[in-house]
Amino acid sequence: MFQKLQHKPATTLAVVAVVQFMVSLDLSVVNVGLPEIATGLGFSPTGVTWVIHAYALTFGGLLLLGGKASDRYGRKHLLLAGLGLFGLASLAGGFAQDPGQLVAARAAQGIGAAALAPAALALLATTFPSGRERVRAFGVWSAMNAAGGALGVLIGGVLTQYASWRWVMFVNVPMATVAFVLAFGGVADGLPGVRRGRPDVLGALLATGGMTTLVFGVVRTDRHAWGSPTTMITLAIAVVLLAGFVVVERTTRREPLVRLGIFANRAVSGANAYNLLVGAAMASSFYFMSLYLQRVLAVGPALTGVMFLPFALGVVVGSVLAIKLGYLVPAKKLLIGGALLTATGFAWFGQISVGGGFLTDVLGPSIIASIGFGLCLGPLVATATAGVAPDETGTASGLLNSSRQLGASLGLAALGTAAHHHTGATITPTTLNDGYARGLMLCAAVLLVAVVIAATALPRAKRHA
Repeated sequence: MFQKLQHKPATTLAVVAVVQFMVSLDLSVVNVGLPEIATGLGFSPTGVTWVIHAYALTFGGLLLLGGKASDRYGRKHLLLAGLGLFGLASLAGGFAQDPGQLVAARAAQGIGAAALAPAALALLATTFPSGRERVRAFGVWSAMNAAGGALGVLIGGVLTQYASWRWVMFVNVPMATVAFVLAFGGVADGLPGVRRGRPDVLGALLATGGMTTLVFGVVRTDRHAWGSPTTMITLAIAVVLLAGFVVVERTTRREPLVRLGIFANRAVSGANAYNLLVGAAMASSFYFMSLYLQRVLAVGPALTGVMFLPFALGVVVGSVLAIKLGYLVPAKKLLIGGALLTATGFAWFGQISVGGGFLTDVLGPSIIASIGFGLCLGPLVATATAGVAPDETGTASGLLNSSRQLGASLGLAALGTAAHHHTGATITPTTLNDGYARGLMLCAAVLLVAVVIAATALPRAKRHA
């Protein structure tokens, strides 16, 4: 039976959908639980953000290595290994007894996700190389990607309030188990590994270390001013590590983590720059809105999650529209229109007030922003993998996922710090509201920059079918 399943593209699509939902869910499921996590384990107000950063940075920083490894060792092998590590790390995180243990478990989750996500996306790209089936497959992928991120807030809120914050970690274990079983018996190995050299582990460590140091330096500006020696030294170390990554990629005798020539493909470079900014805006907006509902409007975790449900449904609607419009409208126009619509929603979110409520401050902008976000996802993936050689689809997929996760961490660090500075030292509902409103307006501004990139950097519009 398993042998027959291996040759059904629908089975591969189902497995990839489950995997992407789980990976996306894990980035947002902890958001609503952060206040409870901070209280339960003794995190500081800024330290608790490392529950998010630890996952996003290891995920984003090692995705290129994961993509390269999937090209070399086989997509199915990396998928299964990543699922195993992801499930075990989730279990360990649920039993964490102090901040260090939880942050370490989240980092291990990110490593597992870095192995399985590019392998899954590469399997999807090679299983559905062109035509209407490709549009549909990437539409399903984008819907599950978006639904996992949005529903993660709902699931996290319900689990935090009615069970324990620990269940935001435990919830991944059954999903990882089911995905492992389905993938083991129902997914073909795909293209054989291309063994041109050993993957560049040093490059991966330099990239991850550089991004982590950069985020650390930005987050610490709540204690050390931008011009302080501490901040300047930290940022200088980050620059050195990232410059070292570029040098290693150019000179290594091993298989480079990413062939720098791939960025000569305008679709790849433009889509990843666009994706970095979208990731920064989306992760930050989830963070701000979750805290606004809980800390300004005094809404409980479960109800906060329910209030994010329209966003989740809107993303699915936008993804379905992208499938329908993908047969008629070029991908570039969908990327521009989707980002403009999402920016409009975030600017509306920026009008939140202390005396606001769900109907006046949340529902309308949630619908606008989520539909716009859904319109972006499928065309973005199709654009970023267009014209890439088959043996580099894993690398291209890893690069796309990496830019999203690194954007999420950098965006949260930068925009979160800006919001914190605007809030000031006196913490009241009014000052918190002002800080979150400023952060949401900055999210809208970031997306307008993404619109400019899509309009100018991407190649002439083509339908993403």
